[in-house]
Amino acid sequence: MKSAKQKGVLGFLVLLVLLGAFAQAEAQDRRTVTARIANIRSGPGTNYDVLWQVEKYHPLLILETKGNWYRFRDFEGDKAWLHDSLVGKVDSVITVEEKCNVRSGPGTDNPIVFKVERGVPFKVLNRRGNWLKVEHADGDRGWIYKTLVW
Repeated sequence: MKSAKQKGVLGFLVLLVLLGAFAQAEAQDRRTVTARIANIRSGPGTNYDVLWQVEKYHPLLILETKGNWYRFRDFEGDKAWLHDSLVGKVDSVITVEEKCNVRSGPGTDNPIVFKVERGVPFKVLNRRGNWLKVEHADGDRGWIYKTLVW
């Protein structure tokens, strides 16, 4: 049988773990590419190599800031750098499944308006339950199920 002191210490430790998890969740700074095309670089400056490019509405998780540059992680776990002028606070998602249906309304009973592959970014316009109304940079709109995106 545990003493009151042991229970108090255990409760305190549980509280610390929960507060740490909450702080970590709050500390996650998610941003979105707002430029039509953005160069992703190997370091914080234009003198670093361009590793790849991403299109508008590509979501990023900011890991650190160095001057006007963000080091980020993307939906595939890749890490690189991007200038802060190319991103903003826009609600966005990116498809994570090989084939995703985008529908005319929030539900599988609605017709498919188009299909996309893995890695297509969207701006989120609305949320209804487990469904997201999304818009691609080219203007295509529809509803996608939230487990299909990051």
